[in-house]
Amino acid sequence: MTGPGTDPAHVPELGYVLPLRWEEDSGLDELTFYLRWLSRRARVIVVDGSPDEIFGRHARRWCGLVAHVRPDPALDAANGKVAGVVTGMRAATAEHVVIADDDVRYDAAGLARVRALLDRADLVRPQNHFHPLPWHARWDTARTLLNRSLAADYPGTFGVRRSTFLAMGGYDGNVLFENLELIRTVRAHGGRELRPLDLYVRRLPPDPARFWSQRVRQAYDDLAQPARMAFFLSVLPCLAAGLLHGRHRAVLGCAWPRTRRGG
Repeated sequence: MTGPGTDPAHVPELGYVLPLRWEEDSGLDELTFYLRWLSRRARVIVVDGSPDEIFGRHARRWCGLVAHVRPDPALDAANGKVAGVVTGMRAATAEHVVIADDDVRYDAAGLARVRALLDRADLVRPQNHFHPLPWHARWDTARTLLNRSLAADYPGTFGVRRSTFLAMGGYDGNVLFENLELIRTVRAHGGRELRPLDLYVRRLPPDPARFWSQRVRQAYDDLAQPARMAFFLSVLPCLAAGLLHGRHRAVLGCAWPRTRRGG
């Protein structure tokens, strides 16, 4: 079998928690292919908050591949993803655990790197990158590059020490920007965070409709970081001045990220 990465070596003592809630499962075949590859390299726990019909379909497809469970109904969390993460982290048995959204696609080298970094950190924050790169993924890539210019981006995946996560009691499930909340909670409990800027993990781009639906969510994420948002807003007068002076090509060149092939 082939999959993302060519190294067949099993990554020892690694857990993988994937929280999801699907209203439709057009991506089921692709995700199942990834889970089949992944299950040879980690103990995978899929915490599935999907409606009953879709949950049952997932259970049939993933039987024998992963641990497939419902979110713990006792968890009082408005953010369903947080409930899924907490459920999965409690069920995990490995000390080193990868938490990843359902559009994240690790390769063998990325898993091994996160596993190794967790030997000296409580939380590892990789860098996501989109592949392929439709126009809206390039737009979002520009935001990623701005985040990296200040410190680091906020990915859809982390490596976390399970003992640290349990000791801090999980994290607040009543926030919208749950990734930032997890980072802040680890820091508040004295945990060490590593942000390896050369650790790239692939992410599948959303379809255009989902991209637009996420813009409101992205605005709330920015409001949770007022200093960073103020810096981003400070760029607007420069862009406006460039447009007023007819420097459209220069402005568009700054706003549109290029690929190595000049895309």
